[in-house]
Amino acid sequence: MAEASQKTNIKSDKPKVSDILGDFIQKNRTGIVVCLVLILAGIIGVTAAFTIKAKLQEKALTEVDAFNRRYEALRIYITSEEPDDEPKKAEVGTLLEDLAAFEARTSGFAAARAYALSAGIYGDQKNWAEAEKAWTNAARAAAKTYFEPVCLFNAAAALEEQGSNGAAIELYNQVLAFSGGFPAAARAQFAVGRLQETQGAKDAALEAYRALLSRWPEDPVWANLAQSRIIVLQGQ
Repeated sequence: MAEASQKTNIKSDKPKVSDILGDFIQKNRTGIVVCLVLILAGIIGVTAAFTIKAKLQEKALTEVDAFNRRYEALRIYITSEEPDDEPKKAEVGTLLEDLAAFEARTSGFAAARAYALSAGIYGDQKNWAEAEKAWTNAARAAAKTYFEPVCLFNAAAALEEQGSNGAAIELYNQVLAFSGGFPAAARAQFAVGRLQETQGAKDAALEAYRALLSRWPEDPVWANLAQSRIIVLQGQ
């Protein structure tokens, strides 16, 4: 009985986990409170940062919408040869300057849309070097969004207009490698084959056309065109 009583006393003398935790909190309550305050401040800061960023992005997109309205109003004058339209053509130059200033201080999707507007103006002017540069910048600003392959595709088309077929093929291949998919991917694949043909690379062209038939066999336009090019090339 004495041994049992002694064991009971030993067990009762052991500190409980709750007591240890309570003692720790009591001794370190100031530090714990400071840590909690810092964590709370961090959460509030992150939330505020996201809120501010969202509002700034919304404001930036509103500005882009205004730029777009200006562009649509001036578009018919961009290629005009009428002397009376010169003041309107001058406004196009002002719009490009305003877009450039906006692009320099903005990032993300709003910047991508602004670059796309600049590219559209340069394309209307047949200034393909500047159009290609603007589309490339738009793709960079729109990285990992659905808009990135659209911009890369248009940059490739602008390179084609400059006769830079090798560089255009590289961009079309980037479009095809886009993980999110691209509605005009079959067209991009056909463009690779067409440009390989232009460069005299018959085997590479056949490979591109066959890849198109393998990946998009049901495409009503580009699959048929690819098949016809394969027949022509094999007959040569």
